[in-house]
Amino acid sequence: MLTRKEHISPLSVDNLTVAYQKNPVLRNITFEVTEGELIGIIGPNGAGKSTLIKAILGLQPTLTGQTLVYGKPYKTQRKLIGYVPQRESVDWDFPTNALDVVMMGRYGHLGLLRRPGAKEKAIAMECLAKVGMADYAGRQISQLSGGQQQRVFLARALAQDATLYFMDEPFAGVDAATEKAIITLLNELKRQGKTVLVVHHDLATVEQYFDSVMLLNGELVAFGPTRTTFTEQRLQEAYGGRLTFIKSSLSEQTEQTEQTAILSGTGR
Repeated sequence: MLTRKEHISPLSVDNLTVAYQKNPVLRNITFEVTEGELIGIIGPNGAGKSTLIKAILGLQPTLTGQTLVYGKPYKTQRKLIGYVPQRESVDWDFPTNALDVVMMGRYGHLGLLRRPGAKEKAIAMECLAKVGMADYAGRQISQLSGGQQQRVFLARALAQDATLYFMDEPFAGVDAATEKAIITLLNELKRQGKTVLVVHHDLATVEQYFDSVMLLNGELVAFGPTRTTFTEQRLQEAYGGRLTFIKSSLSEQTEQTEQTAILSGTGR
């Protein structure tokens, strides 16, 4: 008799605790993600959002906890993972061009002694084209705008051909065209059945962008489908007294959007 194959989560985190100089930053974080979803990680400044990603990826020491990628330890599954760090953490003065940065994403597919060849270059150029940066392949990364630099790092993550992606504030400081290009790319990854976790700060776009949302503030406040988790009560728990300011900002953005629609003749 055939039995149904047990579902294995792309990512499961159990009892993860992280501390800086003995001061806990994250406490007892436990969750599992569903394959093929866009997941937003949100919370106030200092909530531990970036720390969570770094701890999962082994870039930040942990006190307790276990991370499994498709049921196996992260160290054995690195080829399955793509990572886009915060722009501020990258040395943009490093002397290299956009194409070389993207080709770095192919190194995990090569042996220790193999050097990138024509195949890797073709893949890198294809990834640059997907983010609208093919014409800048030979440009030094220091000569690119912030939004262009972000697109190059997204192309590098694409070149990795991962199944699980982590992106740390990819929308921060980019122009509207780049933001549109990024969300289009994220939705394409989702259509391919890939899973993407995104540290995000713009609450006004959470419901539009993400299937599920994780609210974090030192502890896991809530995690689940956006439509049932991204609520006023949960936001109050995550942001506390800062919620009034957040709600006010969201209301102002909504009002501005409605006024723009009316002025342009597209409003109700």
